[in-house]
Amino acid sequence: MAGVVRKIIGGNNPAVPLSKAVIVGDTMYISGQLGLDPNTPGKIVPGGVVPEAEQALKNMGSILEAANIDYSHVVKATVLLADINDFAAVNEVYKKYFPANPPARAAFQVAALPLGGRVEIEAIAIVSSAIVDRQ
Repeated sequence: MAGVVRKIIGGNNPAVPLSKAVIVGDTMYISGQLGLDPNTPGKIVPGGVVPEAEQALKNMGSILEAANIDYSHVVKATVLLADINDFAAVNEVYKKYFPANPPARAAFQVAALPLGGRVEIEAIAIVSSAIVDRQ
């Protein structure tokens, strides 16, 4: 039996055993994105949950772009919060990236996030051009 054919996006950092995303068939699985500052590797952007959420979604956008797709291709997201009381603030940021026909979503409060982050967002996107917009 043949193995699963996977396309790896951004998985060449030996210090971190994960890929930024994996594409199998027409589906892209995006690893949880923290508000990591792309100009300061390993550091979360300062300012709390709102700038972290903004940066996490920008980081996700870079991954989507690497697959030649955009936020409209995201069909499921999971938001992990260090404090569920930040849900409304993160939601305001999230709405900017998914203004119409947003993906299905779950949100959870967790005990802790890597690097002391306040928010982490993972997603599943469809890379096929055969997306049908149904309301």
